[in-house]
This record gives sequence, structure tokens and C-alpha cells, in this order.
Amino acid sequence: MTAEQAPHEPVKVIDSHDEFLVAVDRISEGSGPIAIDAERASGFRYSQRAYLIQVFRRDAGSFLFDPPAIGEFSELQSAIGDLEWVFHAASQDLACLREVGLSPDHIFDTELGARLAGLPRVGLGTVVEELLGVHLAKAHSAADWSTRPLPQPWLVYAALDVELLVDLRDAIAGLLDEAGKIDIAHQEFEATLAKEPKPPNPDAWRRLSGLHSLKQPRNLAAARELWLARDEYARDIDIAPGRLLPDASITAAAKALPATRDELAKLREFNGRASRSQLSRWWAALEAGMTTDDLPRVRVPSDSIPPARAWADRKPEADRRLKAARASFADLSETLAIPVENLLTPELLRQIAWDPPDPLTLDSVEARLAAGGARPWQRDATAQLIVDAFVEASQPETHGDESAS
Repeated sequence: MTAEQAPHEPVKVIDSHDEFLVAVDRISEGSGPIAIDAERASGFRYSQRAYLIQVFRRDAGSFLFDPPAIGEFSELQSAIGDLEWVFHAASQDLACLREVGLSPDHIFDTELGARLAGLPRVGLGTVVEELLGVHLAKAHSAADWSTRPLPQPWLVYAALDVELLVDLRDAIAGLLDEAGKIDIAHQEFEATLAKEPKPPNPDAWRRLSGLHSLKQPRNLAAARELWLARDEYARDIDIAPGRLLPDASITAAAKALPATRDELAKLREFNGRASRSQLSRWWAALEAGMTTDDLPRVRVPSDSIPPARAWADRKPEADRRLKAARASFADLSETLAIPVENLLTPELLRQIAWDPPDPLTLDSVEARLAAGGARPWQRDATAQLIVDAFVEASQPETHGDESAS
């Protein structure tokens, strides 16, 4: 099948409530599932809100909505809430759609479906080209979608992202059905919908790039206060933090601990678009870090299991279990044509290898997997395999033929 660039008519953004209601009526009169996508401004804005929402339905057409202008999408939710919604990588869009009142009951995720079908590459452009023979230019995927007005080429790109999704859904569903994986896919789709967001991390500042170069509690306190000041200001004005003050500037200031505001301003590494316009803010944060009694620990105690690379020395029996299970998982992945990471989350496999249930039985492993969020199909596919791998790993190594005389 020869790939062709998809042509397109000019696209208009719906940014008034009256136009929105007309579009909802037209979508209600369409047929089949809803294709939906959202564009954010990651890397440009602090928030992960949707700045464009695209909807397509057969016999209705495609519609591009401006969420900041429209506000609540309750009428659209009422019209389509009980239909199947088709996404490509639903986990990326569900949170920002729920912010405006859009929440599906049933989904079909073409990216996840493509993984389960065994396709080697699952990006939207690649899968559309392979299965539908249409070439999608992906030039605007990292654009600043908070831009107004949005350029016409961006809008065409956004419209095409949903206009081919229903056809893609049907093609992937066919592959899954032929492979006997359609029930597996639906379990994965339901798990995607049910997944709870991670709670906020109170020590998010410790993800600061270059933090490892700070060896003293006082320097860490300075970095923490600068990070918190940047985060608060970035949230207030909805700008990505790194665009205001790069991580490297924070770590440089925290390492140098300048004695005065002027010294901070003269620090060569202290740059960024707000490094001088908000100098008073940064200096106040730095002073707070240099005077606080609340000094952070250099090393934070953790109950989490250590990295697998350290297991051979720290807990060799766990290392043997993990390696045996990974080898079996690799064989199973090839047999089922499902990526290893979709058979079971690597973190859950590490947890059970580090601390297996006692006694080690099929029932106890299935219970541990269920408690860790494994779906029924994953438990059916991997529980016995884990038991067998762990038992094999526990056997003493033999050295040569002991029966020889």
C-alpha cells in the first residue's frame, strides 16, 4: 500500500459557546465511536491543561475546540459519555480532558492496541502509514498549543490526528481479534481508565537536575528554596519552570551561596528569562535557604527496593530469581508477540522477585500479582511462569557430573 500525504480543507477552531452547542448537536447525530485527542503546551506552560481538543465522529465530521474559551464541556459529555472513545495513548490525555468535564466510560486505545498486536513501532504516524497507507506529517507535535491564533498548518495536523483514528481502531481491532487478544486489550483499556493519578511528591525538588553535585545540607536547603520559589511563580503565571530559571542556574547558585544579591546577579551560570526580572524573588529564596534551621538530609532513607544492578551483591538469591524470571518472560514475549513490559510491569516483577510470597505457590503468586494491579490475563500468563522460574533459581548449582567415578 503506497503512503500518501493526507490532504485537508482549511480548519476552523470553535471558540464560542453557541458554536460549541451547534457542534455538539452535529456530533450527537453522527454514528459509531468518538475519536478524541488533546493538545497541551508541555515545555511551555506550567499546567498540563488542554489548549485544543479534537473530536471526530463518522457522519458528523471533525471539530476542534478551544478549551480556555469554552470552559466546561458538560453538554458534550452528556452527548457522548456512554459511547466508546478512541484515543492514541489515552493515558496522556485523560487527565486534561477530565479537567474540563470530559470522562469516558469505555475506551479503545490504538497505541496500546498496537503494542498488544505485536506491531514493532506504535507511534501514530507509523501505525497509520503501515495499516492505512496514509502519511501523517508530525512536525507540530511539540508546538506551543497555547499560542493564539493557532496557525492553520497546526490545525490541519491536529484534525488529522483524530480523523483517521476510527479507521485505525477498526484495523487494530481486526489484528487483535485474529490473534485472540481482543479480551486482553479490553482488560488493558479498562485498567488505563481506572488508573489513579500519582499523589504529589513532597520532595519533588529532589528531582532537580544536577542535585547530586551538592554535598552539604546547607547547599541542598538553598536549592530547595530556589526550586520552591520558581515552582510557585511558574504556577502563578503558567509558564514552564525551566523557561524561567534553568535547573543549572539553581544548582550553580546553591553551590556558590553568594553573599549578596549583587553577587547572585553577577553569577555567570545564573541565567534564564526571569533570572534578572525576578532577582528579588530568587535572592529572598536563597537567603531563606542560607538561614533556615530546616536542613534536608543529603541522603534520604528509602523503603524501596534497590536497583537490580546491586542485587548480585546485596541479595544474590533475589538476583537469581529475577534473572530466571526475565529469561522466561523474554521467551513468553516472543511467543505471544507482546512486549515484555506489557506482560507485567517491570516494577511488580522486581518487587515479587525481591520478596516472594512464602510459601511460594501458584495461589500465593496470583494473589501478590492481583494486589500489585496485574490484570487477570497477566496473572494467567505469568503466575505459573514466575513460580517455575523462582523454583529453578533456588536449586543449587551443580558442577560437573557427580556420579562419575
